[in-house]
Amino acid sequence: METNKVKQIHSFGQSIWLDFIDRAIISSGKLQKLVDEDGVRGVTSNPAIFEKAITSSSDYDNDIRTLAKESKTNEELFFGLAISDIQNAAKLFEGVYNDSKSVDGYVSLEVSPFLALDAEGTAKQAEELWKKVDRKNVMIKIPGTKPGLQAIRESIGKGININVTLLFGLPRYEEVTEAYISGLEDHLAAGHKIGHISSVASFFLSRIDVLVDPLLDEKGLGELKGEVAIASAKKAYEIYKRVFSGPRWEKLAAQGAQPQRLLWASTSSKNPAFKDTKYVEALIGPATVDTVPLETIEAFRDHGVAANTLEEDLENATAILEKLKTAGIDIDKLTQQLEDEGIEKFNKPFEKLLQAIEDQKSKV
Repeated sequence: METNKVKQIHSFGQSIWLDFIDRAIISSGKLQKLVDEDGVRGVTSNPAIFEKAITSSSDYDNDIRTLAKESKTNEELFFGLAISDIQNAAKLFEGVYNDSKSVDGYVSLEVSPFLALDAEGTAKQAEELWKKVDRKNVMIKIPGTKPGLQAIRESIGKGININVTLLFGLPRYEEVTEAYISGLEDHLAAGHKIGHISSVASFFLSRIDVLVDPLLDEKGLGELKGEVAIASAKKAYEIYKRVFSGPRWEKLAAQGAQPQRLLWASTSSKNPAFKDTKYVEALIGPATVDTVPLETIEAFRDHGVAANTLEEDLENATAILEKLKTAGIDIDKLTQQLEDEGIEKFNKPFEKLLQAIEDQKSKV
């Protein structure tokens, strides 16, 4: 019998997480099947995913009515619904968490997108959610905005597992690794053990190409379409290998610290001209995570090609980014634009979600 193609990815040291959650996938056994058959090792969620889950089914209606009697705000009510789902998924992944010795088996829950530029508010809510979920194999998602850096360090310093989301640019990614390492040092200095703390840095891919590719045509660099995000990710992995080595890191590693793995996000192909498994195939390599939508997992299972590609052709990745610079394309400015737009892309569905909860409450 042919080996499952998604499972083959794990043989190269990369963990596949599912970028989706709702009550049906948990209760139907479909999520367990993905764990058993495809080797899926975790789950990520975001406001847009929960908005779709809650507004497109009646699975949450009874809980909305019940929680409406005790929640002060619609946002509190939403987190009541979400925490229940996250706890159930975390229970399902306990075996993966234990078997992997706490490397995998995580389920991610994001702080309110309204707090993306509020360091203090983010850190406060991250701690509240962490305590309410009360599961060791959960990560709280914090956006890697400038204010988010402080919240990331503070949260890691309190021993909270953090999934840093919304990363597009290399300078910001390096700042995130600094926030993580500093947070570990803070936790250690306060007299705590650090081996249990886990974190990933979610580097977004296809959205980079959606923004950059039209500019490449204008500059006569059309042959680089679909390659800038992959080149950026490969350079991010170089940063990862540099940062998580050397005397400073070795001191923490001696205390059991886990490196903050890079997680590839936004891995579905937005351009129909590209192969639907393009971004997954291009970045398979050790000590990384890829969070993948259900349809991309199914596509890879059918026709994906698993190979150790992440560190292939690194010179070309460097050359691609140099060509952008020479052509006057400011990638740092563009990635900041993507971060700003990304915050808005999560705010809108969250607003829609809160309105849907309000509408449902009115039916009580």
